[in-house]
Amino acid sequence: MKKLLLLFTIIFINRVIISQVRIEIYVVAPQLNENENVFIGGNEVSLGNWNPGLISLDKLNDSTWNKVFAFPINSSLEFKFTKGTWGKEALNQNGKIPGNTTLIVTKDTTITIRVTKWSDAQSNISGKITGQVKYHRSFEGNNILPRDIVVWLPPSYDSIPNKKYPVLYMQDGQNIFDAATSAIGIEWQVDETVDSLIKSDAIEEIIIVGIYNTELRGTEYNHTPVGYNYMKFIVSELKPFIDSTYRTLPDRNNTAIAGSSSGGLISFMMLWEYSDIFSKAACVSSAFKFDDIDYVSTVKKYAGPKKEIKIYIDNGGIGLEKELQPGIDEMLIALKEKGFEENKDMLWVKDSLAEHNESAWAKRVYKYLKFLFPNKEKD
Repeated sequence: MKKLLLLFTIIFINRVIISQVRIEIYVVAPQLNENENVFIGGNEVSLGNWNPGLISLDKLNDSTWNKVFAFPINSSLEFKFTKGTWGKEALNQNGKIPGNTTLIVTKDTTITIRVTKWSDAQSNISGKITGQVKYHRSFEGNNILPRDIVVWLPPSYDSIPNKKYPVLYMQDGQNIFDAATSAIGIEWQVDETVDSLIKSDAIEEIIIVGIYNTELRGTEYNHTPVGYNYMKFIVSELKPFIDSTYRTLPDRNNTAIAGSSSGGLISFMMLWEYSDIFSKAACVSSAFKFDDIDYVSTVKKYAGPKKEIKIYIDNGGIGLEKELQPGIDEMLIALKEKGFEENKDMLWVKDSLAEHNESAWAKRVYKYLKFLFPNKEKD
């Protein structure tokens, strides 16, 4: 019996070891000062969950930093390097903020990155926002962490004091308007895009509410008890506050929600489960069915009448986007089986050359704004 138990233990340990892949990263940065360090920020807990100053590399000499990681095989990694903040991010050779470094983990790998240029918070990340915004700092809710709320107001808000506006709620609020607050120093440029679309009469004037994420983003934006607490917070606490503080059109027909990646998932969940509150959503590069996440089955099991909602879904085709594709395909099929018609109450957009990052999402903002908030007067 003991021999059998030992055999099973050895087999289990071997499987665990085999399933883990060794990734060693070197950063060569010859121009750093003696007191400066190199940090990695990425999409895994061991990479800091995009915290730019949490995971430091080990200094080997005056110009080289190094760290060894272990990840499950087939993990999809995305990461960047900083000197501790997004205001001091590694730049490419052209002096521009690069996209994420991506890697699908298939075998033991050594990566060497040479960095000769770093961004400066004052010159490269200006923090400029187009239009008028209001901040509500450390906004509290029941059973969730406090977070900042940023509200973007349309051009006519002050000049037409009796006018009321539709509202778009957006996840990852620190990333949508301002590069200075964005998790990776790149914003969605929602402010510039919506301002241009309104001024060209392509969409109606709207209010946008950016909801900052927290360190619990992974569970808040998911099919978890924490996620359901987060949804209740938006519906029961945040929306009533916004409707009482700003001149909104509070009915469901004028209330939408949007997000990317797992933010796209939670936005879809809110639309599906609170369709009496929200009538439309933009779900960008969404993780509908990925790893242990599966919200497609919830839609498939739905047996009620067809929901009167409008859904925008999009995705790219590179790196993690390719891995999300099967779940997106299944969701599109499930929605069609529930009576949704493409280009009518559902729109799917695919950019095969797009990666899973803010730069790619910024390029598609105008597509869902025009789909969700078309200018009725112009039409």
